[in-house]
Amino acid sequence: MPKEPEVNLKRAIEHGLSEEEYNKILNILGRTPTWTELGIFSVMWSEHCSYKNSIAMIKTLPRSGGRLLVGAGEENAGLIDAGDGYYVAFKIESHNHPSAVEPYQGAATGVGGILRDIFSMGARPIASLNSLRFGPLDNARNRYLLREVVKGIGDYGNCMGVPTVGGEIYFEDAYTGNPLVNAMAIGVMKSKKFISATSKGEGNTVYIIGSSTGRDGIHGATFASEELSEKSEERKSNVQVGDPFTEKTLMETTLELLGKPWVVGIQDMGAAGITCCSTEMSDHGKHGMTLHLDKVHLREKAMTPYEIMLSESQERMMVIIRKGFEKEAEKVFNKWEISYSISGTVGKEKDTVKIFEDGVLKAEIPPYDLVLGGGAPVYYRETKRPAYLEDTAAFDFETIPDFTKGDDILKKMISSPNISSKKWIFSQYDHTVRSNTVIAPGGDAAVIRLKGSTKGIASSTDGNGRYVYLNPWKGGAIAVLESARNVACTGAEPVAITNCLNFGNPHDPEVYYQFKEAVRGLGDACNALQTPVTGGNVSFYNESPISEVYPTPVIGMIGLMDDVNKAMTPWFKDEGDFICIMGTLKGELGGSEYLRHIHGIISGDAPQVDLHFANRLNKALVTVIQKGFVKSAHDISDGGLAVALVESSISGPKVLGADIYSLRKLRNDGFLFGETQSVIIVTVDEKNLLDLERISSEYSIPCTTIGRVKNNTRLKINELVDCDLNELKTIYDNVIEDIMEGNS
Repeated sequence: MPKEPEVNLKRAIEHGLSEEEYNKILNILGRTPTWTELGIFSVMWSEHCSYKNSIAMIKTLPRSGGRLLVGAGEENAGLIDAGDGYYVAFKIESHNHPSAVEPYQGAATGVGGILRDIFSMGARPIASLNSLRFGPLDNARNRYLLREVVKGIGDYGNCMGVPTVGGEIYFEDAYTGNPLVNAMAIGVMKSKKFISATSKGEGNTVYIIGSSTGRDGIHGATFASEELSEKSEERKSNVQVGDPFTEKTLMETTLELLGKPWVVGIQDMGAAGITCCSTEMSDHGKHGMTLHLDKVHLREKAMTPYEIMLSESQERMMVIIRKGFEKEAEKVFNKWEISYSISGTVGKEKDTVKIFEDGVLKAEIPPYDLVLGGGAPVYYRETKRPAYLEDTAAFDFETIPDFTKGDDILKKMISSPNISSKKWIFSQYDHTVRSNTVIAPGGDAAVIRLKGSTKGIASSTDGNGRYVYLNPWKGGAIAVLESARNVACTGAEPVAITNCLNFGNPHDPEVYYQFKEAVRGLGDACNALQTPVTGGNVSFYNESPISEVYPTPVIGMIGLMDDVNKAMTPWFKDEGDFICIMGTLKGELGGSEYLRHIHGIISGDAPQVDLHFANRLNKALVTVIQKGFVKSAHDISDGGLAVALVESSISGPKVLGADIYSLRKLRNDGFLFGETQSVIIVTVDEKNLLDLERISSEYSIPCTTIGRVKNNTRLKINELVDCDLNELKTIYDNVIEDIMEGNS
């Protein structure tokens, strides 16, 4: 075995640690760390594992209450009570940096990792979603990244037999150098006794199960905690390699262990691998652990203790089995033909984690001093309001000429990849496997049936980096409100969120201002809607030599409904139905797709936010849907009223026209394309119109009839628009496919 390098301050800095942090390590250990210990501290104190620059703000979010059964950060994923003996686990995480340099494996292992977080608790994954950001598709590199990321997501989910049912995607210049790939998963269990990520009970046996440990992914957590640079392509070895077929057997093995009295704890080996599992589980259970690395089943020869501890090889779990029940555990492992090794034992209470190789002690560290919520560093970073906000907020919309006819502009709007159909993407995903999908991709939110009941789960991922860039507080709040509104449009009650917070370098005071204000907005919205935060992920350092990403908080919202047979879709149903809007159009163009796509301007203020109005609107909407008073529901978001009407007209089994005759005192561009928040388009049979108006009034929600559904293929909006919907549908359906397949 080669001699380990000397450990000193220079080496620590090379590992991403600061001088202050290195001195703290010396104080904790009372000596100079070994090479393996330096590696362990560097990954556990990385931003990716410790959240050292974000945890102080994250703790301000509402993290308990409602249907929440597990507090944020307590386990591998959040868990809520869905009623009637059903429990739902869900979480979202990022895999941005790996996807930037190795898009296929980066995206695939992002899906694999989030699925393991779900089934390691004993919940069977029933759905996946995603949230993606890329640079414009006229750039060949961006097209390559999109193609490979989508293929990676599709291949992994399809092989696992988990439907990918929803998501969102945006294309902006700001993401050219650093795409965002956020993956969400949802699982269901029938037992309240989930499997905890804990290690306790002196003498209990520590197993490592699943794939063998190799050199892939070493220092992946550290890689995810630094900016992308021109040298990032050289770090493809930091990207893990996925094997969904092994994960499938690992999932079945783990689910069979649920409820076994001799199973103490299970944790997925994600970031930092064995290091993360051994230290976090030990701290959670307040016991030490002894590992013998020569017992770990390896993929490659001559791996050092440093490499074994830091490897992020995929499809691995750490399992703690009560002493004396090893044969029972191994019977399950052998049944599913999953590889395993007895790699250690649980130590005494409040003891250290000890790492041996061939009987030689290589590391000994108190687990508390390594972990998030324990002794890991916590920083309160400096903030400074970005100077650009003065200019963007002062933008004069009167400098933009209005129009008198909007046909051509509407056609151009729906040709934007941010608005047009995403079917080229979601058609590569199996969204019907397991036969529980009620509303597939393409609606406001996905709806999944809880098998064996009429209950359903609605879910949506949402975020608008442009809004956060222009007004961080509003943008953070809008991300929550939009995701809740989408879920409510299906008839489900929004109940809880998970979040993925994608930002730049936290050491930049202007970036940290964006982060702090966005989190404040997110928290205020969650408090108003009573949707606690179950957990999630923070991804800092999303910057490259090309660009700094927009500050992009992504919200994964979960909603519940008692009867999936009442689930609502966004498309028009019948000729003669009245078209109504719940809410009030205000013609807001700040940060809009119209301003960006038509005029090349990203400026103004984000749309107005009224948290309590948004909450009342959701309640009113869910009520009228559950009572059967409306036939369709679709929220106004990207592209405004005109785009929402097009989508409602063309997204169903049959193209249906609309004749809109709305009185308004707005500019034409604001009326058609303004992105006012908390406005819903619904259709209603004439016999239920008074019921819709009555319930809206009970919740103090303005409700206005603006038109009727027509059995033709024309969209008419006052004197502004008169378009053939078949032509619009052809444009809308083929934009991304034509670009990606070289047809444009």
